[in-house]
Amino acid sequence: MQRREFLKAAAVAGVAAAAKSNMLGQAQAPSASSSSEMQYRTLGRTGEKVSAIGLGGYHIGVQPDPADSTRLIRTAIDRGINFLDNSWDYNDGASESRMGDALKDGYRNKVLLMTKIDGRTKQAYRQQLEQSLGRLKVDTIDLVQFHEIIRMEDPDRIFAAGGALEAALAARQAGKIRYIGFTGHKDPAIHLRMFEVAQQHGFRFDTVQMPINVLDAQFRSFAKQVVPVAQAQGVGVLAMKTLGGGGGAILKSNTVSAIEALHYVLSQPISVLIAGIDSTQILDQAFSAIEAFKPMTQAEMAALLARTRDASLSGQYELFKTTARFDGTARSPDWLG
Repeated sequence: MQRREFLKAAAVAGVAAAAKSNMLGQAQAPSASSSSEMQYRTLGRTGEKVSAIGLGGYHIGVQPDPADSTRLIRTAIDRGINFLDNSWDYNDGASESRMGDALKDGYRNKVLLMTKIDGRTKQAYRQQLEQSLGRLKVDTIDLVQFHEIIRMEDPDRIFAAGGALEAALAARQAGKIRYIGFTGHKDPAIHLRMFEVAQQHGFRFDTVQMPINVLDAQFRSFAKQVVPVAQAQGVGVLAMKTLGGGGGAILKSNTVSAIEALHYVLSQPISVLIAGIDSTQILDQAFSAIEAFKPMTQAEMAALLARTRDASLSGQYELFKTTARFDGTARSPDWLG
């Protein structure tokens, strides 16, 4: 499929998804069931049942005492969170190591474990994956995603001969990983390019991770441009930067509360909202959002978008899109291989 045809198909998918959402009178979220404190959704066509809130990997590696990280992770799992996020490069590997420690004593069997790999070449991916397996202390990682797809050339490098996809497919064949996805935070056009190149190579992702928040809707919107394409392909959508990253930047706009921001994202057609949880207080906030959650109506979302419109237009509260501040692979290009 040529690029023009792919983008046309993506646009058609977006219109169809929007029309279906309007017919329902609310965002078409995956069907969710409740269990204790948590709600669960289906992770795309994988059929996996995952918690609507996922535990962000970066934030569980920042506690001064590693024992606090273990307690936080296990408390989250005990309360019903079963989707764990991580990355090979988070906190120089400390996030994966601490998560690996926390998953001992039977906790590994209670979660869907995800990490991300920066390597764009077959060799770099393979080396980083082996390190991740060792730190996490597992033989199999449920989901591994290509990390920081933030450059137009990233998809071409991954799908090239000798690229990272070859290593990922070999790892899946060997039983070291189960599902394959990708992440990025820079521009929806790059995500669409990743889908396009995958389609050219006859490959379909299991998941895709992207920023989805109340300000994204009106500035270089992943939710509007990328989510419909993922839905059309049965790809599980993982939402991140719900509060803008960097200490909840969106809240500094003074246009929306944390619970409103979380409810907006939970009302989108996503499988998991990955939350940066670094304390029991923030963990409690996430569960409070779940307890009070009812899918927002189209009218409620329109009112919230109107209220936040001016704050969204320049991207000043979504610095991951407009600056290099969040681009770890830009600061350490050697990670790419």
